[in-house]
Amino acid sequence: MDILNKLETAEVLDRVVEPTQKVARRLRPGPVRDALHGTWLGHPVHPMLVQASVGAWLSAGVLDLWRGGDDGARRLAAFGLLVSAPAVLAGTADWSEQHEQQMRVGVVHALANGTAIGLYGASLLVRTPARRRALRYAGLGVASVGALLGGHLSFHQAGGANHAESVPHLVEPGWHELGRVDDLPDGSPVRRMLGEVPLLVVRRGGDVDVLADQCSHLSGPLSDGEVNDGCVTCPWHGSTFRLSDGSVARGPATAPQPVFETEVREGVLHVRLPGAG
Repeated sequence: MDILNKLETAEVLDRVVEPTQKVARRLRPGPVRDALHGTWLGHPVHPMLVQASVGAWLSAGVLDLWRGGDDGARRLAAFGLLVSAPAVLAGTADWSEQHEQQMRVGVVHALANGTAIGLYGASLLVRTPARRRALRYAGLGVASVGALLGGHLSFHQAGGANHAESVPHLVEPGWHELGRVDDLPDGSPVRRMLGEVPLLVVRRGGDVDVLADQCSHLSGPLSDGEVNDGCVTCPWHGSTFRLSDGSVARGPATAPQPVFETEVREGVLHVRLPGAG
């Protein structure tokens, strides 16, 4: 939809995005923030949490079609509000570590969902069933707009997707030469190309670690990052990966980096990606 594409370039939204991002980033990187991102799950936790609220509110809408369904609809609306809290926290954590185009769409997505939460909250306070029903349906309509924006953010803009997923499909099976080990600096990340696929190469004494260079979070170049304590940190959003196995040591990334097997033959580094092709 053209209007959704226009949101991505609507710089006027930056007036809201920038101060909101500062507030969201007050929660420093650590176990709580990683839990909200979903590093423990292997993919973002926000979409999963959202299903509970949306499911409850849709069910309330169905009950509102029948006379006598008001009490059940009220309970479902209240449950949807209750479970929306962790979904909002997780979504805010993810949103604060995205590209500016994604954040513009995301802030409108959040506004729609916040309005829906307000309407459902108001429905619990009014006395007459007709008004409660009207507020719940209004909330469902606005929540549907929020869901539309969330779908655009997730699929059209690839927010939350694994941006290193394509690597095994682009690398040919078998062993490949990457050059002489002596040409690699000790302890510093460098980029090497395997065909069209950029690789992160880190030599640590006699060992060499090779990972996909494109960060799984949002495609940042890991070879421009810092290496410390056996990990590499992405320069864009701070995702940290263990060099030994590519696993996520710190978010916002949730998916591990593809890690290559290495072998040195007569001073030449060879690499192989399990499952390639």
